[in-house]
Amino acid sequence: MKIKLYFRLCRVFFHLLTGLSACAFVFPWASHRLRDRVTQSWSRRLVGICGVTVTPSTGVPALAHAMVVANHVSWLDIFVINALYPCRFVAKSEIREWPVLGWLADKGGTVFLARGNRRDLRQIFKGLVLKLEQGERVAFFPEGTTAPQGTLLPFHANLFEAAVDAKVMVQPYAVSYVDASGAPHPSIEFIGEMTFADSMVAILSGPPVTARLICLEAMDGAGAHRRDLCAAAQVAVGAALGQQAV
Repeated sequence: MKIKLYFRLCRVFFHLLTGLSACAFVFPWASHRLRDRVTQSWSRRLVGICGVTVTPSTGVPALAHAMVVANHVSWLDIFVINALYPCRFVAKSEIREWPVLGWLADKGGTVFLARGNRRDLRQIFKGLVLKLEQGERVAFFPEGTTAPQGTLLPFHANLFEAAVDAKVMVQPYAVSYVDASGAPHPSIEFIGEMTFADSMVAILSGPPVTARLICLEAMDGAGAHRRDLCAAAQVAVGAALGQQAV
């Protein structure tokens, strides 16, 4: 078991090096479309090395231009979504401190948000509106933190205002991870005092994972109120997952 874990850790390490190379030598000159293709291919490879199979999404078609909101289970969520539909993500600032992956997320266009920093929020909000107006797909996790599978935390409405100002659609995604029997996977949870390293080891040493993503009906942000969008997105994601917010 330890030999298998070390082997998979080595594969992850060398794959991270390819990501570093792409960020250093490709992204500075790449078009938006090329960056998306590289991000998608790299993310698919990463989750595959981690023993995660991403199934084709179900539900409705994913919009190419929208604000995407999803429930938050694991650090894998970003890469599972990017493996299917590359996005410009908004994530909590702690992710920037993760070894290598934090740097890659930063160079890949992730926007980091410090909790409780209103000035930071205002600046990020302006950037999100601009990216949405430029036709990009922007994504964030309105729960604000990860939650155990089977639990949906209340959604926060603040960043939904960017979709209202940019007059774009808001599309909820529901993300889940199951084992071979279809039950919630025990190795995925990333909560409490668990560190990124702890989570990585748990996933790499655990049984295979199947990641599922459901694309839900989009809602028009133009003329809407952020709180209404937030509430509707929470209900839609909860219904898709068979959960209610706590």
